[in-house]
Amino acid sequence: MNDVVIIGGSFAGLAAALQLGRARRNVVVLDTGKPRNRFASHSHGVLGHDHKPPLQILSEAREQLRRYPTIKLISTSAVSTSGAKDDFTVLTSDGEGMAARRLILSYGVIDLMPAVAGFAEAWGTSIVPCPYCDGYEVAGQHWGLVWSGPQALNYVRLYHDWTDTLTVFSDGHDIPGDVRADLAQRNVSVVDGRITEIQRHGGHHATVKLDTGLDVVVDILFAHPRNKPSAGLHDALGLETMKTPLGIALKVDERRETSMPGIYAAGDLANPAMSSVTTSISQGATAGISAQQSMLA
Repeated sequence: MNDVVIIGGSFAGLAAALQLGRARRNVVVLDTGKPRNRFASHSHGVLGHDHKPPLQILSEAREQLRRYPTIKLISTSAVSTSGAKDDFTVLTSDGEGMAARRLILSYGVIDLMPAVAGFAEAWGTSIVPCPYCDGYEVAGQHWGLVWSGPQALNYVRLYHDWTDTLTVFSDGHDIPGDVRADLAQRNVSVVDGRITEIQRHGGHHATVKLDTGLDVVVDILFAHPRNKPSAGLHDALGLETMKTPLGIALKVDERRETSMPGIYAAGDLANPAMSSVTTSISQGATAGISAQQSMLA
């Protein structure tokens, strides 16, 4: 029997595997090879790996994990999980069944692209969600923000550490008068109308086309489309979740344990606050250490 099966082999899953492997625990990592940030050309703010392509960082991490004989990396997905603490079973898409004492869920989320021409093609380059990941490279330039609801005002406040030139696109949302007054006081322009197309011009630059006939050129566009878990294993297990402005996240305690004893979660799947490589690595390490310590005699 494996000590731990980790479902999802991106930053959180590999960070968990590293801690478990160094504790000489038998761990299997199942990975589909489709990390959420695979569309980004570079990953920023990761200590020791700043400005490296995310796929390169993951490739280097896998090479480092291969020096630990108790870690097994498998390119496959999990189709079902069952059992309870100390007696879990994971069935893979290859038809293989794996037994494990603990499970770590780190299969992340999928961003749901809106039906706007050019949006999906610009995602990760001209359209990004995180200023900590991409803001420095375009600091002081003209930023755009697609309004996504009341939480968007917090993004406006945050972005002022990077730029004083910001345009908000309401994209059909009804922005209340008091919020518009707040935006005006911050020298933030509001452009009404629905976005019909995004035209990318190389690098981060893009033109936002609206159904009003207006075209607005920005140096980078920030957007926060809704997302969903990339797999449904947590639903089948009956794990507790929480609603967020952009989707759902798994409920975990301070040790990253879910509502079912013996199952831990890390990364974007269980991070409703802010998604980043750094936080995913931190949460993955915590999940791995917590799972290891829970098996101590």
